[in-house]
Amino acid sequence: MEQLLSYFVLLVVFVASLVNAEVHFHEFVIQETPVKRLCRVHNSITVNGQFPGPTLEVRNGDSLVITAINKARYNISLHWHGIRQMRNPWADGPEYITQCPIQPGGSYTYRFTIEDQEGTLWWHAHSRWLRATVYGALIIRPPLSSPHYPFPVIPKREITLLLGEWWDRNPMDVLNLAQFTGAAPNISDAYTINGQPGDLYRCSSQETLRFLVGSGEIVLLRVINSALNQELFFGVANHKLTVVAADASYTKPFSTNVIMLGPGQTTDVLLTADQPPAHYYMAAHAYNSANAAFDNTTTTAILKYKDASCVTLQGKSLARAIPAQLPGFNDTATAAAFTAQMKSPSKVQVPLEIDENLFFTVGLGLFNCTTPNTQRCQGPNGTRFTASINNVSFVFPKQNSIMQAYYQGTPAGVFTTDFPPTPPVTFDYTGNVSRGLWQPTRGTKAYKLKFNSKVQIILQDTSIVTTENHPMHLHGYEFYVVGTGVGNFNPNTDTASFNLIDPPRRNTIGTPPGGWVAIRFVANNPGAWLMHCHIDSHIFWGLAMVFLVENGEGHLQSVQSPPLDLPQC
Repeated sequence: MEQLLSYFVLLVVFVASLVNAEVHFHEFVIQETPVKRLCRVHNSITVNGQFPGPTLEVRNGDSLVITAINKARYNISLHWHGIRQMRNPWADGPEYITQCPIQPGGSYTYRFTIEDQEGTLWWHAHSRWLRATVYGALIIRPPLSSPHYPFPVIPKREITLLLGEWWDRNPMDVLNLAQFTGAAPNISDAYTINGQPGDLYRCSSQETLRFLVGSGEIVLLRVINSALNQELFFGVANHKLTVVAADASYTKPFSTNVIMLGPGQTTDVLLTADQPPAHYYMAAHAYNSANAAFDNTTTTAILKYKDASCVTLQGKSLARAIPAQLPGFNDTATAAAFTAQMKSPSKVQVPLEIDENLFFTVGLGLFNCTTPNTQRCQGPNGTRFTASINNVSFVFPKQNSIMQAYYQGTPAGVFTTDFPPTPPVTFDYTGNVSRGLWQPTRGTKAYKLKFNSKVQIILQDTSIVTTENHPMHLHGYEFYVVGTGVGNFNPNTDTASFNLIDPPRRNTIGTPPGGWVAIRFVANNPGAWLMHCHIDSHIFWGLAMVFLVENGEGHLQSVQSPPLDLPQC
């Protein structure tokens, strides 16, 4: 087997050399590492002892060969968020969907090529709550044959900002407690920028990140929401931000004071250092669209002008940074206005004739308990929290991954292909919903798509438990966001407002709280592809489903063979 893998690597290197691309080899060792935050040391799960993990920098057309070695005590898998993985679901990473997890002491090599993608993406663990600390940036630059960004101005420097969440305890223990009690998981204790909470938290000022800029410089900020459970507002004090890309797709540039990112989303902005020399806070705090508890703290870093005066005492800076003005925590109007400005730079090829017209209700729910208010039923009124799409609460398989079972032709006991294209009952989705509709059914259900079928999905938020912005992520694909609105989607009137000319291309999009969003894509990537809410407390409650995209004709329209080192369950 090792000899065959060596031949594969040599072949990848040879092909890459023919197209002036590069093959990047990395070893990711997953291990426990002492990490001190908020005055306390925790043995956190990291990659190569780094928190956040290593930044991967490649060019469009390059290939990556990343060997993950699991020296931690938990099963793990890694996901390369936003990479389409054409014909190669085996490298996608979500545990029990495209692979069995890498068990402690095991390893697996992810091999994939960047195909026609440029911009800011990221990678993270896709096993339970391990991505709380196992994540990093994935930067894709233009190819050497055309190395320049299509921006209105050229940045002098780049800064990557990973916005995260930190628990002052083991995140896996937080998850396990919530799974046991059925209640909502405990909220985080801090937000972070590149792993550091910033000035406004205890024991954190010394490590607050500072980024130097010169007056007049143009800076490209690559902002990634790698938080586990929270949409975030981000801004820089007294500075305008020009949005130029999102989810590794270029956008029509527009200016804003603040950006909003759901978990999983990325946004590239240009900042001009045109203010008086000083220290300016870069800050992020919650956008909370649900009627639920949330972490209301603020993480900060500092944009420091090189010629800013600074008074020190015993070597410690006393310069006070100018505070950033962020929207209110529940400012849905600002969040919606920001998202509405996203457009592609020019006309794009949106699918017009639709083969699969799907309507998905997405939201929370409650499972009733035979004996309420016991230790296992600590949700509202003695219930257990759940979540669903079209009233199906997704259950991850355990004995095999869906992709392996599908490829082997052995789906029995692993999954079924009867996921409903519409909800089983039509109701006032955003109104006062009868309590009889709050409890979904459980299942591991997939929906089959013909190769090259043109798909439209209406993602409809519901008011069951609470309305909420659900950042929905589709693996293996990018899609066009052609419409959005408040209330219940009306197919007779709302389609007239669809943008079929220059809609933005995304891999993750939020459902407006109490509203809907419409996406379209062509199912030209065969395999098993997870669609889920990127709020991790929601995915373990069941807010997920799987698309099975069938092979087309011939080798180039079919899933490639699984690698020999694919982990077994």
